[in-house]
Amino acid sequence: MEQKVAQLGGLIAPELFALPRDGAEGAPVLDTNRLRELRPHGVGHLSLAWFLGDDADSLREQLATVQAAVREVSPFGIGALVHNEGINGFLHACGSQFPTSWAQAATWQPELIRRASAVTAAHMRDTGVQLLFSPVMDINRDPRWGRVHETYGEDPELAAQMSVAFVRGVQGTDQESGVLATGKHFLGYGASEGALNQAVTPLGRRALIDEYAEPFRRAIAEAGLTLVMNAYNEIDGIPATASRWLLTEFLRDTLGFDGLVVSDYDSINLLRTAHRTARTEGEAAVQALSAGLDVELPGDTNFASLMDEVGAGRLDERVVDVAVARVLTVKARTGLIPGVGPRLTPAARPDRAEAADVRRAVAARGTVLLQNDGTLPLSPGERRVVVVGPAADELRIHFGAYTSVSAAEMPLGMMAVMEGRVPGVDSATFVFTDIFQTRMPGMDAAFEDVARKLHPEASTVLEALRELDTKIGFAPLGRFEADAEHPLDASVVETAVADADLVVAVVGERTGWVGNNTAGEGQTTASPTLPGDQEDLLELVAATGKPMVTVVVSGRPLLLEKAARTSNSVLLAPLLGEEAGATVAHTLFGLINPSGKLPSTFPRHLGQIPLYHGHHHGSGYGHPAGTRHGYGDLDTQGPLYAFGHGLSYTTFAVGLDERDGAPAVELADDMVRARLTVSNTGAVDGETVVQLYARDEFASVVRPVRQLMAFTRISLTAGETRDIVLEAPVERLHYTLADGRRGIEPGDVTVLAGLGSDTLNCAATIAVGSTDGRSNTPTA
Repeated sequence: MEQKVAQLGGLIAPELFALPRDGAEGAPVLDTNRLRELRPHGVGHLSLAWFLGDDADSLREQLATVQAAVREVSPFGIGALVHNEGINGFLHACGSQFPTSWAQAATWQPELIRRASAVTAAHMRDTGVQLLFSPVMDINRDPRWGRVHETYGEDPELAAQMSVAFVRGVQGTDQESGVLATGKHFLGYGASEGALNQAVTPLGRRALIDEYAEPFRRAIAEAGLTLVMNAYNEIDGIPATASRWLLTEFLRDTLGFDGLVVSDYDSINLLRTAHRTARTEGEAAVQALSAGLDVELPGDTNFASLMDEVGAGRLDERVVDVAVARVLTVKARTGLIPGVGPRLTPAARPDRAEAADVRRAVAARGTVLLQNDGTLPLSPGERRVVVVGPAADELRIHFGAYTSVSAAEMPLGMMAVMEGRVPGVDSATFVFTDIFQTRMPGMDAAFEDVARKLHPEASTVLEALRELDTKIGFAPLGRFEADAEHPLDASVVETAVADADLVVAVVGERTGWVGNNTAGEGQTTASPTLPGDQEDLLELVAATGKPMVTVVVSGRPLLLEKAARTSNSVLLAPLLGEEAGATVAHTLFGLINPSGKLPSTFPRHLGQIPLYHGHHHGSGYGHPAGTRHGYGDLDTQGPLYAFGHGLSYTTFAVGLDERDGAPAVELADDMVRARLTVSNTGAVDGETVVQLYARDEFASVVRPVRQLMAFTRISLTAGETRDIVLEAPVERLHYTLADGRRGIEPGDVTVLAGLGSDTLNCAATIAVGSTDGRSNTPTA
């Protein structure tokens, strides 16, 4: 029993460090002799492994040393599962860092995401990591939430296709890559009340099943997803951590998941400290394990009580056995049980050239041109350009949480707290998670220095612009945190841009774990606006009459009404990482023709939130059947920038291909198929994303006004026209019927195509479920 329980908990890597012996000075050193004291019966999982090693070689060496020690104390020589984060690439100083997930979604190109996650998996396998704690499959429709940048946006289909691609890249087509992906967070975590982190999710089961579970459903069925991580939230009074309906009846019995469920860090503790459904560690452990949560992470605070709970008769040992079997199955699959499992090929070193190619491609195709009156693109030397804004000459702002930059900031922030350098924080009562919301005055320079040391070849937007035009000026105006005693002065702004023919304002918000961020894990904002005095800066520049291009650096939708009103052009740079500076500069000067499309809706006003394209008939802002009630104090009810929106330096047209007398849209072989013509009607070569939506016109359950079905990225030379076919299984239209079965009722479905959810100029109606009587009829 002791050996079984040992397989179900984690060991925190920093616990293996000790001060040098014999009173010698120096930094703590790895001391694996501590394992026999800490885990005498074996080690299930190693947590916080990103704190090990300074580079790939030292990380590989330290993990090998730990594994050797683990095998010595473990029964049968069983090794420990080592996990690491990877939404932006391998979370370590040695890992390639890609643009964040939200930027990846803005490419609308799943193949790029598959390539990126394959590189990430190669990094992990090379150093000795078996589990990749990504992708984040949460659907988010409230930009106040600080973790939007970790998601693929608001739409179930876009998130599903990106998630499937990510898992395939990690696990490989043969499912024997030696690295396994983890879908998180199950379920509805990104839809918390008030966008507060870890709060209640006010959704009904139909929404959870039909919309929020779709990325998980598809990753399980299409990519063989092996691990799932629970969510911190509570649904209908039951914490996700302790919900048997969620983790067993739905995840396993309905979705067919047969892998391992691991806890998000400290989520089992929350049953005692936050949710208050458990009084003791033992009660919390029994609730979680009985629900179907197999592993406690990062440590074993609660699961260490499982032996006592079994001994007292409060838990059947067979429940423990089921979880242990799941752990051992994953360990065998990753080569951690001697003589058991597949013969894995030797680890290959990560392809750095491939990583760089993917980074640049994601950054270029994930940058979104939100509006443009013809001011862009610029021409070097043609006009006197002055750059302003606090994001112009900062590298750190382009990195989100779960990046090497955020990870490196963490120990700096914690050290500042322990040394008493953070006002208002008592180092004696400080706990790890407090650091997410702790302001770090005076630390900005140190964090910027970390970013530049980790990515010495990366450039800021200002540096990259000056590489293309050496005459570009710079005025350091604007702050991320407003100073009431020193507000922006109109005369100072006017003087700074007096000689400019055009102003480029680079604004945004910082996203991360530590420091003066306004977005990131544990950071919710009541109003997601440009922080500090940046809106004032835009209005003061506009008041000078100078044309202005605004670059917005953000990993989530912000309220950009003032930016839209004061700017000639607006460009979104969604946390592009080390490629950000060059990508933004090259886009502004036309060396890159922007082609990104929004994965989330941008509201006009705070009061519209949540605002998303796939809202139900009778709700939201789009009403195909007629006018509905809206906000009396808003002249325009729709979004500022719609889901799927994104401009180019050329123009495109999409039409139905009705040649040869064949219908352009049809249902055949259980597939909805649309034949389209796509034309580049401008004078510049470019790429765009053609999008296919559908609307179930009548059903016994209220359906969305539009549902994304399929999409494709296409490259066309100036004047070129091409015929394409977009198709999707009719099963994509299935939902939970009124009687609880899953399927679709016979009736009319309108199929729509275009270049964004707000520009669907192609439409045709097909009859579903009226002829073949197969998958188009309700099924259990």
